[in-house]
Amino acid sequence: MPATDVTGLPSDDEIVDAYLYLFGRLLVARQEKYDIDVEHVGWNTIKYNPLGSAEFVNPNLDVAYLEAWIAVDPKHAVTLHVPEIVGRYYTVQVVDVWGEVIANVNERNFPEHPSGPVSFRLAGTTPPLPDGALAIDLPGPKAKILARVELKTSPDEAVALQRQFTIDAPAGIEIAPPPAIPDFSNAALPGAEAFTAGLDLLETAPDAMPDAPRYAELVRAIAERIAGDDEARAAVDEVVRTKAWPAFLAGTKGFGTQRNGWSVAFSAGRFGNDVLARDIVDYGGLWANTVDEAIYYVGQLGSDGTLLDGSATYEIRFPKGEPAALVDAFWSLTLYSVPDYRVVPNPIDRYGINSEAVLPPNDDGSVSIWIAPERPADVAESQWLPSPKGGGFSLNLRLYVARKPALAGEWFPPPITRAVTPA
Repeated sequence: MPATDVTGLPSDDEIVDAYLYLFGRLLVARQEKYDIDVEHVGWNTIKYNPLGSAEFVNPNLDVAYLEAWIAVDPKHAVTLHVPEIVGRYYTVQVVDVWGEVIANVNERNFPEHPSGPVSFRLAGTTPPLPDGALAIDLPGPKAKILARVELKTSPDEAVALQRQFTIDAPAGIEIAPPPAIPDFSNAALPGAEAFTAGLDLLETAPDAMPDAPRYAELVRAIAERIAGDDEARAAVDEVVRTKAWPAFLAGTKGFGTQRNGWSVAFSAGRFGNDVLARDIVDYGGLWANTVDEAIYYVGQLGSDGTLLDGSATYEIRFPKGEPAALVDAFWSLTLYSVPDYRVVPNPIDRYGINSEAVLPPNDDGSVSIWIAPERPADVAESQWLPSPKGGGFSLNLRLYVARKPALAGEWFPPPITRAVTPA
């Protein structure tokens, strides 16, 4: 039965719009709940991720990560101390509870304050700050920070720098617990129960999306209408399952700019009014940064147009000088499982290949990366990325501090060519 047949409900299209808007917020709330209630990290407490580990989707394991949930109130600010880092990529990414990037603290964006105290305060408030602190205004009382320090060829030095990040948080900050949301996974999305949490989620922080008020009004109308009304709830659930889910899944297949089996979203981190882009990024690449920091090319199709198969052998052949010529910092290629976008265990514990790899050149000067469940004959181990035999997978090529050809959309990674043995 169409939802419009139930008195007082918005149209089916409006229900789909409202669900897709709310879905991105649910994905961030799910991560908050995991971090606080499962990982028990605590507010205003740094989690120094061990190398090769990150409990969120689509991590880059070529950096030393540290992460924290920042919580402030009108009377209290929280201060992060950033060590001086020279000669390797780093950034302190600050993200709101919708997945929108607030700021990146580094020498490129804050040349006068690339290190030292960085204080987070609620926008519009004037709590005391340490002398000389860089003030970052947060749109709501909570935000996520992720700092990345490039490993290069000296992981121990990167870890030492990682451990020099510290947080000072005053006593007495009023902190709300993680919002109550329905349990769901990437393979089992929430139905109408998403709207049960909708009203509380809308109150957690303002949304930077220009059209947010219109979407929020729809969410409120649906949440209030289905409260205590089984018929209305069932109608909304039917629309979510038969129309909203397919709309989202269809969007993941046609996402962003596509070429050679790769897709890229240049709106990552700051989405404007692109609800679907924000959903897809929060779903498969939560905490994606803005393109001036990193461009993410997601590869899921082979050159034959079929989904990548972990039992097959693929070659990515980069022209001479690439992808190094596309970055001012570094590049990395990482393999993930689908649909959960986590790294895949393998016998050699290799999850990616990056700028530091020694890739033997082909006769024409190009370099090849091979993806296969077993190392192909005559392929150096340094250019082999193990794939999950019997399962699908996804690739993510990251360009950190990309140069103009990539930023302007003029460059794309080469096709992911299915092969049996090296030519």
